[in-house]
Amino acid sequence: MASLRDIKNRISSTKKTKQITKAMEMVSASKLNRAEQNARSFNPYMDKIQEVVASIANGGGDVSHPMLNTRPVKKTGYLVITSDRGLAGAYNSSVLRKVYQKVQDTHSSKDEYTVIPMGRVGRDFFTKRDMPIEREITGVADQPAFADIKDVASEAVQLYTDGVIDELYIYYNHYVSAITQEVQETKLLPLTDISTEGKKLSSYEYEPDQDQILKSLLPQYAESLIFGALLDGKASEHAARMTAMKAATDNADDLIGDLTLSYNRARQASITQEITEIVGGAAALE
Repeated sequence: MASLRDIKNRISSTKKTKQITKAMEMVSASKLNRAEQNARSFNPYMDKIQEVVASIANGGGDVSHPMLNTRPVKKTGYLVITSDRGLAGAYNSSVLRKVYQKVQDTHSSKDEYTVIPMGRVGRDFFTKRDMPIEREITGVADQPAFADIKDVASEAVQLYTDGVIDELYIYYNHYVSAITQEVQETKLLPLTDISTEGKKLSSYEYEPDQDQILKSLLPQYAESLIFGALLDGKASEHAARMTAMKAATDNADDLIGDLTLSYNRARQASITQEITEIVGGAAALE
């Protein structure tokens, strides 16, 4: 049985750990509020640019663009959004597990795919398994701006435009609520799923012409999809970390309660032993 001093030291260290996890929970809750606002405020822009692209692509005119056309797939790109830090529950492991399983089920050679990880955890995961990495980005801010990821987003789109890859998928955690995040798999390129169902399209006049507008707008649209997924993923990351730290704080409370009970029992046993020894000694002197 542990001594009173050992139990007291464990209680003290657990209380310090609880202070840390509680502080991290509050920090993540504050970041989550801002991340939710960022994701919501980006939606109107995405809706509008999708409306314009859909209006041109589905308008019945004679327009074409390589990003709208499918082609035989020789190489696939996977853009994976993870975090730079751990302590976020299953946030990273769930998305990495799905990507890894997809690669194992779909490809038989490393020449058939490449990975673009966003986040140090994802980068380390793919590096450790010797998977081909085309481009990486780490150190993305908790509240990212488009300028932070513009280069990697542009390069990912350019890989498709140049024919290095023939399709591009993006994997990230979609924010549902503070306690629920779902792994999302989206085919980013080619842009074959620009839906107009249930939407009322506006009438536009294009200058100089629709082909020139598409040439400029489609890369921006694809980059915006990546940025929107990043904002969604950041909200999920803060929510997952807040939930994980709350669970850690609750577990620390339970552990402190159990240790305190053990300490009291051990202390009571020690006192009882001392009393027994005193009584026994007094009886021996009579």
